[in-house]
Amino acid sequence: MSDSNFAIEVEQLSKLYSLGSTNATMRESIAALFSKNSKKEESFWALKDVSFGVKTGESIGIIGKNGAGKSTLLKILSRITLPTEGRVTINGTVASLLEVGTGFHPELTGRENIYLNGSILGMARKEIQAKFDEIVAFSGIERFLDTPVKRYSSGMYVRLAFAVAAHLEPEILIVDEVLSVGDAEFQRKCLGKMGDVTSSGRTVLFVSHNMEAVRKMCSRTVWLEKGQIKMIGPSSEVIDAYLSELKENAETVRPGERSDREGSGVLRAQEIRFSNPEGTHLQSGKPMKVEIDYQGDTSEKLTCIATLGIHDENGRRVGTLSTKLTRSLIDLGNGDTLTWEIPRLSLTPGKYFINIFLAHRTEADVIDWLQQAAAFEVMSASFHTESDEVYYEKDIVFIDHSFRVS
Repeated sequence: MSDSNFAIEVEQLSKLYSLGSTNATMRESIAALFSKNSKKEESFWALKDVSFGVKTGESIGIIGKNGAGKSTLLKILSRITLPTEGRVTINGTVASLLEVGTGFHPELTGRENIYLNGSILGMARKEIQAKFDEIVAFSGIERFLDTPVKRYSSGMYVRLAFAVAAHLEPEILIVDEVLSVGDAEFQRKCLGKMGDVTSSGRTVLFVSHNMEAVRKMCSRTVWLEKGQIKMIGPSSEVIDAYLSELKENAETVRPGERSDREGSGVLRAQEIRFSNPEGTHLQSGKPMKVEIDYQGDTSEKLTCIATLGIHDENGRRVGTLSTKLTRSLIDLGNGDTLTWEIPRLSLTPGKYFINIFLAHRTEADVIDWLQQAAAFEVMSASFHTESDEVYYEKDIVFIDHSFRVS
């Protein structure tokens, strides 16, 4: 029986997927039905017996490692896919931001897609018109409003999609990690808008790897692991437990042995080494080198985008190294080592973790994405003077600077 106090009720939800069947042609699939030698398809539970409720007006976070079942859960809640078992009850209109371009017609312009998405959400044309200028201003794509969205970049897609979903006032807003595609300024705008949405009494489900954003935005958080709920409760408690486990994995499990990753796996990080010219002890103010050994089943070099994110113990990203920052691509193959070099490490003493990301030409074609791939510790050293220790207790980075009086 549905409870009117709940916007979403999830009861013993399960989703079974079959592996190895997605690339088969129709002819091969029919032939397999009559073949005595056809192999039995391998299957796995992307979700298994998941149950929880979201109260009307509540903002709830969904966290978990890659492959935990987060996206599958949101696709079921958004009615994009059906569950294998269990039931979902939704009380209210739903707007979803799951993947770049979801719900957009590529041949239509940005203007036409605003009206299309509004209609899908059940909005009357007058209601859409009343919000139209606000949507366009928030998205920042005025110049391209009458351009077919198939010509939009991924960032433009996200800007318009979020603006439509947030401003047409659905009763339930579901947002996946898609916001990571936008730039930092737009992400802040989105988080601020989502805060406005929740304060207005609407319901938000927020999936993100940004733990600080989840902690600030969501009163409760669901931690998924291997398709099941591992923990549910106040966000700070759940996030602290989650980060503690991630740290342990980063410190004790080799990257090559980790299964909690995303991507095609054509190339995978096997080993990660941290060093400076004087040895393995990393120190503030000294050079730092990160070497990542890749192995895979490809005999050719792949043209790739590579990114390395540095996070502190609370999961906050404190720096990014990326070939994108120099608008570069690299050629990487089986047995190659990708080396990142930092001429002068500005991190204050403490423990840090890295996320590694590798994609083929565009960020959408992910090869290997591993969170908390490895841990490293920065030792105390002189960055400015011998008295650095007095100042860095609350800082994350040293800022190189000078001063003068004139």
